[in-house]
Amino acid sequence: MSLDTLREQLPDYAKDIKLNLGNLASDQSLSEQQKWGTFLSCALAGRNLDVIKAIAAEAEDKLTPEAFRAAKAAAGIMAMNNVYYRFGHEVANDVYKTLPAKLRMTIIGNPGVEKVDFELWALAVSSINGCFMCVNAHEDVVRKGGLTTEQIQTSVRIAAVVQAASAIVGGEAALAS
Repeated sequence: MSLDTLREQLPDYAKDIKLNLGNLASDQSLSEQQKWGTFLSCALAGRNLDVIKAIAAEAEDKLTPEAFRAAKAAAGIMAMNNVYYRFGHEVANDVYKTLPAKLRMTIIGNPGVEKVDFELWALAVSSINGCFMCVNAHEDVVRKGGLTTEQIQTSVRIAAVVQAASAIVGGEAALAS
């Protein structure tokens, strides 16, 4: 399955999502690695098999094996970190904010791609997962890494549209069963 096939699969009421997927796929504010790593990590975070397959097929031609692996790693590590750090932010008892995480997360320090790209993917996934602390931390790193406000916004736009596509495709499948 390709991104075009995914777009065709979206129902008429999701025309905006279909158009946004196409526009973002051709966006040039991010490098190809940044863009397709964001698409892939966000598809994995959205957990919809059809969306993952379509975006992975598209990204496979545009990412090196190392970048493909790093985008998968960003989705995985943020699935863990977003839960942990969101809890620390949301819980009323401040003692949890003072405790060490005691979670292994060495992939963040050595992702196998440029640090700013990995951090951008972590930011986009954190936006999907709703972790305020992680969004702010990763946004700060990518800004300091030289990315512009427009580039950061584009990554979050990709996250929003891929998440919407995942919800729509999953919802339609559930309604059809």
